[in-house]
Amino acid sequence: MGGGVGAANNDEEFERRVVETFKLCERRNEPPVVWAIEVAKCAVSAGVGLPSVELGELLLSQLCFSHKPSLWKFLDIALSSSLLSPLHILALLASRIIPHRWSQPEAYRLYLELLSKYAFSFYGIGGNECQKKIIRSIDVALQLSQTYEVQALELGHVLVLSFFTICLGLIDSTLSDWGLQMTSADKGSGTIAREDSQKMEVDSKGGRICKRNQHPESLRRSNSFMAFEMLAKLTENRKAMVLLRLVYLNMPETFNGLLQRMQFLEVQKLASPDLTSADHTLAKLSLNIQRAMDFEYQFNSHHLTGLLIDIKSHKRSPCYNTKSGRFACWVPFDIYMENAMDGKQFPATSAIDVLTELINTLKVFNRASWQETFLALWLSALRLVQREREPLEGPVPHLEARLCALLSITPLAIARVLEDDAVPSSSGGVASMYVEIGHGCGRNGNDYASRRQGLISSLQVLGHFTALLCPPASVVDAANNAAAKAATFISNSEHVKNGTSTGGYSDAFGKTGGDMRHLIVEACLARKLIDTSTYVWPGYVCATMTSLSDSSHLQKSPWAIFMEGALLSGPLVNALMTNPASSIAEVEKLYYIALNGSEDEKSAAAKILCGASLTCGWNIQEYVVQFVVKLLSPPIPQNFIGSRSHLVDYMPMLNSILLGAASIDTVHILSLHGVVPQIAASLMPLCETFGSLPPGSNKKSSKGDESSVYMVFSSAFLFLLRLWKFYRPPLEHCVEGRGGAIGSELTLEYLLILRNSCIQSHNSASLDHTVTSSNLHESARNKPMYIDSYPKLRAWYCQNKSCIASTLSGLCNGNPVHQVANKILNMIYWKITKSGTASTDSSMSSSNDFGGPSTSTGEEVYQISMLPAWEVLEAIPFVLEAILTACAHGKLSSRDLTTGLRDLVNFLPASLAAIISYFSAEVTRGVWKPVLMNGKDWPSPAVNLLSVESEIKDILAAAGVTIPGSSSGVSPAILPLPMAILVSLTITFKLDKSLECIQAVVGPALEHCASGCPWLSMPIIGSLWAQKIRRWHDFIVVSCSRSVFRQDQGAVAQLLRSCFTSFLGSLHPSSSPLISQNGVNGLLGSFISAPGHTPRVAPGFLYLRTCRTMHHVYHRLNHVIVELVAGSSRELATRWASTDSPRLMSAQASLNVTIAKAKEVATLGASLLCAAGGLQLVQELYQETVPTWFLSARDQNCGKANSVSPILEGYTMAYMVVLSGSFIWGVGDKPTSWAFSRRLSGFGVHMDFVVGVLEGNISLGCDPATWKAYVSCLVSLLVSFAPMWIGEVKAETLRKLASGLRGWHECELALSLLERGGLAAMGSVAQFVNEI
Repeated sequence: MGGGVGAANNDEEFERRVVETFKLCERRNEPPVVWAIEVAKCAVSAGVGLPSVELGELLLSQLCFSHKPSLWKFLDIALSSSLLSPLHILALLASRIIPHRWSQPEAYRLYLELLSKYAFSFYGIGGNECQKKIIRSIDVALQLSQTYEVQALELGHVLVLSFFTICLGLIDSTLSDWGLQMTSADKGSGTIAREDSQKMEVDSKGGRICKRNQHPESLRRSNSFMAFEMLAKLTENRKAMVLLRLVYLNMPETFNGLLQRMQFLEVQKLASPDLTSADHTLAKLSLNIQRAMDFEYQFNSHHLTGLLIDIKSHKRSPCYNTKSGRFACWVPFDIYMENAMDGKQFPATSAIDVLTELINTLKVFNRASWQETFLALWLSALRLVQREREPLEGPVPHLEARLCALLSITPLAIARVLEDDAVPSSSGGVASMYVEIGHGCGRNGNDYASRRQGLISSLQVLGHFTALLCPPASVVDAANNAAAKAATFISNSEHVKNGTSTGGYSDAFGKTGGDMRHLIVEACLARKLIDTSTYVWPGYVCATMTSLSDSSHLQKSPWAIFMEGALLSGPLVNALMTNPASSIAEVEKLYYIALNGSEDEKSAAAKILCGASLTCGWNIQEYVVQFVVKLLSPPIPQNFIGSRSHLVDYMPMLNSILLGAASIDTVHILSLHGVVPQIAASLMPLCETFGSLPPGSNKKSSKGDESSVYMVFSSAFLFLLRLWKFYRPPLEHCVEGRGGAIGSELTLEYLLILRNSCIQSHNSASLDHTVTSSNLHESARNKPMYIDSYPKLRAWYCQNKSCIASTLSGLCNGNPVHQVANKILNMIYWKITKSGTASTDSSMSSSNDFGGPSTSTGEEVYQISMLPAWEVLEAIPFVLEAILTACAHGKLSSRDLTTGLRDLVNFLPASLAAIISYFSAEVTRGVWKPVLMNGKDWPSPAVNLLSVESEIKDILAAAGVTIPGSSSGVSPAILPLPMAILVSLTITFKLDKSLECIQAVVGPALEHCASGCPWLSMPIIGSLWAQKIRRWHDFIVVSCSRSVFRQDQGAVAQLLRSCFTSFLGSLHPSSSPLISQNGVNGLLGSFISAPGHTPRVAPGFLYLRTCRTMHHVYHRLNHVIVELVAGSSRELATRWASTDSPRLMSAQASLNVTIAKAKEVATLGASLLCAAGGLQLVQELYQETVPTWFLSARDQNCGKANSVSPILEGYTMAYMVVLSGSFIWGVGDKPTSWAFSRRLSGFGVHMDFVVGVLEGNISLGCDPATWKAYVSCLVSLLVSFAPMWIGEVKAETLRKLASGLRGWHECELALSLLERGGLAAMGSVAQFVNEI
C-alpha cells in the first residue's frame, strides 16, 4: 500500500518538475534542444527510464490542443534523441488527433509531418519494463487487443497492428472529410475512435469554435489530400510492405477491411471530385497494397547459400523436351503410377486423391504453368500404358489397369484440380477470396479459366508426342471409334451449315486414324473438362476421314437394343459384356435389373456390369465402380418378410458379381478408384450371412450358371482376404501400417475405420446427385460398421491372429470343434481311399490325431458337407496340425497329404485361407525339419533349377546388382516341411479364369512364406511353378529375383545405386541433361521386360516391385537413400567446382545447371523413399534419419570442391526432406485429418531438433557449412513451397529458429518464416523489421 502511494507521489513530483521546466524554458525562450536536455535531467534525477512513457503521456496532454510551436519542436527533438519512443508517441497522437482533426487542423498537419518522418523509427523502445509500459499504453490508446482479439500482445503485434490501425484511420478520416461514408459492416475492424460533428468542431476543452467558412477550411482540405499522399508514400517503404503483409497472411479477414475500403474508393472515384483529383494517388496506393500482398524478401545473393535460398532467382529447367523424352522434374508422376500397378498392394486411398495432391505439389515445386503440369501428367500416364507393350504374362494387373490410370483416374484427378477453390500457389498466398478492386489490387478471380486453358493447351501439345500415342492392339478399335466420332461431328456440322441432311456415325470413319489422344480427349469430354471445339483443332481429325461418305450401313449398338427393351438373352448378354456402356443411364438400368429382375436377369445384369463396362468403360468408369459396390450390399426388398437374411434371395446375383469382379485387373481397378474400404464393408455381411448357413441345395439358372452357399461364401471370403495380408503377423501390420498415401499393409479394423471415416465426411455416394433414385437404402449403407457386429467373422479373425502368433492349444474330446475336426479328417481319408490313391504306410485309417474312432463312412461325409462354413473353418487349423504332425512322423505320405488338402479346398475353397495362414506361421516358427525335394516324396525342381538361378543372376546383373553364387547346384534342394506342403498343394491347382481369386491369394502368400525361410528358397518354388505353367516362365523368374532383396541389405544398396545411375546418368554440368538411356526410361524402362532370351527389367521397376516387401532391411532404406543423395550432391559440387571459371558470378550458367541437377537428385530420392514406405519412412526421415546423418562424423575432405560441396549437400538434403514430406502431407491449407496430425508430429519433432542445434544443445558431426546451408534452404523451401506447415510449429520454436537465422545475418529469411507462423509468431517480428 505504502509502495503504491510512494510511486504515485513520485509520478506527481516528476510531472510537476517537467511542467515547471517547460514553463521556465518557454519564458527564457530556450531552443528545443535545451528543452530536451533539461527534461532529460529531470527524468534522470527522478529515476525514470528512457524513453519515458510517463513523459510522453504528460507531453501529449499539454500538446494535443496547444498551438505553441515550441512544444511541437521539442517533441521532434525528443523523438529523434530517443527521449520518447516514436512508436508510442505516434500511436497516442493518432488516437487523440485524428478524431479531432476538424477542430485542430494545425495539430493534424503537424501530426502528419511527424508520422511521415518517424513512422518506421522502431528504435527507442527501451528495456523489458519500458516495453511493457509502451505496449499497455498503446493498447489503451488504440484498443488493439479488443479490436483484433489478440489476448497476449507483444511488441511485434503492436508494431504491426498500430501501423495498420493508423493506415485505416487515415483512409477513414479522408473518406469522411470528402463526404464519403462506409457502413460499419463494410469497414470491418480497425477504425480509430469517434469523429467530431460535421458542421461545427469543439475541442476537448470546450474552448474555441471553428466554423467551416473560416480560414482553417483550406487547411482542412489540404490536410485530407496530404494524408492520402503521405499514406501512398509510406506504403512504398519496404518496412510498410512487411507490416501490411503480416496482416494479410495472418489476419485475412482484417486485411479484407483495407481491401474493401480501397474498393469503395475505386467505386466512388467518378462521383467524388476530390477522389478524381486524387486519382493518381489512389492508383499509387492501390499498387502499393498489391505489392505488399506479393512482397518478396531480398536474400543475400553475394554468397552461394544466398543464391540457393533465393528460389525465385533459380532458372527453371525445361519441364519437357520433345526430342529426348526425359522429364526429370516430373518423375514422381511416373514412379507413383508405376508403383500403383503393383498387384500385391491394394492402397485404401483413392489414386484420384493421391494424384490430385501430387499434381498440386509438383506444380508448386517445379514452378510450372498449368500447361506444363498437365502435359507432364499425360505423358507419364502414356508411358505407363506403353510400358505394357512387352508384358510379363502372369497373375498381375495388365493393360486394363494401366488404361484405367490413363483414361479414368487421370481425368478425374484433373477434374478435382479444376474444381479446387484453393489450389496452392508457389508464393503460398492466401486463397483468392477478394474481389478485384482496380489498379491490380486484388486476386485473379478467373483461376478456373487459367487451369482449364492449361488443360486444353496440354492436349494440343500432346499431339507432338506421336511415339507415345500409338494405341496398343487391344484398343485400336476404341481409338479409331473416338477419331470417327470427331470426324462425324465435323461432317454433320458442315451438313448443317450447308443445309443438307446429316448422316449418323459411320463405320467407314472408324477404320483408321485413331490414337491415344483421341481416347484422352473423349475421357475429358465425358467429364465436361473441355468442349467439342476440340474436334476442330488443326490435325486432330485427318482430312481423309472427314471426306468419307456417311451413307454406309450402320450396325446398331447392342446397348441401343438393350435400352429399347430387349430381353437379356444369351447373344445380347455376350455382346453387352464385351462392349462397354456409353452412358450412365445404361448402367443404371442394368443396376435395377440386377436388383429387381428375374433370377436369370439378375445374374446376367451382374455379369454385364463386371464386364467391359467396368474394365473398359473409361468415360463412365467411376459410376460403374459405384454401382458394383452397391450391388455387393443390396437393399432389403420392400415386401420382404422372414427370419433369414434378405441376402439369400440375391444369391445368384451376388455369385455373379463376386466372380465377375474377382479378376486381377478388375480388383486392381476397384482399388485405384479407392473403394477398397467400401468393398470390405460390403463383403463382411456376406461372409457372416453365407458362412452361417448350411449349404443346402445348389441353385442352377436356366443358362447353366450354378451358385451355392459355399461358393458365394468362399468367393466373398477370399475376396475380402485379398484386401489385407491375413497371413502376416499382427506385429508386421503395426510396423507396416500405411495405405496408399499413408501405407500399403492393411488390417480389417483399419479398413473399417477408413470406411466409417469416409461415410462421415461424404454422407452420400459420389454419384447420388446424378442417380437420384438410387438412394432407397443409402441411410442403411451409410451407417458406421464395426467388426463386433459380425461375431462369426470376428471369431475367425481372432483365431487366425492367434494361429499366426502362437501354436495351437489342444482340444479335449467332446469339444464341438474337436468333433468337426474329426469329421473333416475322416472325410479327407475317405476321399483318398475312395480314389484309390492312399499309400500303404498311412496309419490314418486306424486312428486319428484326436484319439476318436475313425468311422470313414459316406454318412459322415454327408454330415460334414451340411455344416456351415464358419464351423468348418474353425476346425481346419486343428486338422492341419494333425496331418502335418502325421506327415512329419511318417504316418501320412506327402502325396496323400497333398491330395487330401486339395480335396479340402475343392470341398470349401475358403479353407485355402486357413491353410495358407497355418503353414505360413509354421514356416516362420522354424521348428520343422526340411525335406528333400527329390521327385519321389516331394516334387523336384531339378529339371530347371539351374537355369532359373542363372536367369535370376542375369536379371539382377542387368539391374546393377551382383549376388553371391547359389549353392543349389551343389547341394540338394530342400524346403521346410510346411513350405513343401504348401508349394506341392498350389501346383495342383488348375490354371483357370474362374480360379483367379485362388491364384491371387496364393502368389503373395508363397512369396511371404519364402521370406520366412533361413535360406533363399524362391528359386526352388519358382522352378516348380515354371514347370507347371511354362508361359509364366518370365514372370516367375522376375518374381524370384525380387526375393534377394528381402534379406540382403547389400543387394538393396546396389539396386538403389543403380536407380540413381540409370536416372541421373552423367552428373557433369557440361554434358547434355537429355540423354535417351537415362531419365524416366532409364529408371523404369520403355518396356516392363526388354525383348530378349532372358527377361530384363529396369532397376527402378525392380525396386518398385520389391521395396514394400523388404521387411528385414526396411529400417536401412532411409539411410541408403540419404547417403546416395548426399554422395550425388558431392559429385555435382566437385564437377561444378572443376569448371574453367573461378568466379561465382561468371559461372552462373553452370551453377543453374548444377542446382537443377541437385533438384533431380533430391526428387528421385524423395520419390523412391515415399514409394517404399510412405508416411512411416517420411516420419522416420524427419525424426531419425536426417538428424542421425547430421550427428554422424564424416570425412569432410572434398578436395577441390571443399567450399562448394558442403553447401550444395545441405541444399539437396533440405530439398529432399521438404519434397518427401510434401508428397505425403501435401502443401495445401486443407490437409486431411490424418495428414494434419502426422505432419504435426513428424515435422514438429524435426524443427525441435533444428532449434536444439542452433541453441548449442546438440553437437553436430557434419561440416558447419552443410548445416547452415541445410537450415537456410529448409526455411526458404518451407516459405516458398509449404508455408502452411510453418503455422503448425510451436511459436517458441519459430522464435528460436528466427533468432538463429538472425545470427547468420539472414534477417529477411527470418521474417519470411515468422510471417507464416500465425498471430503468435507475429509478436516476434519487432527485432527483425528494423533491420531490413
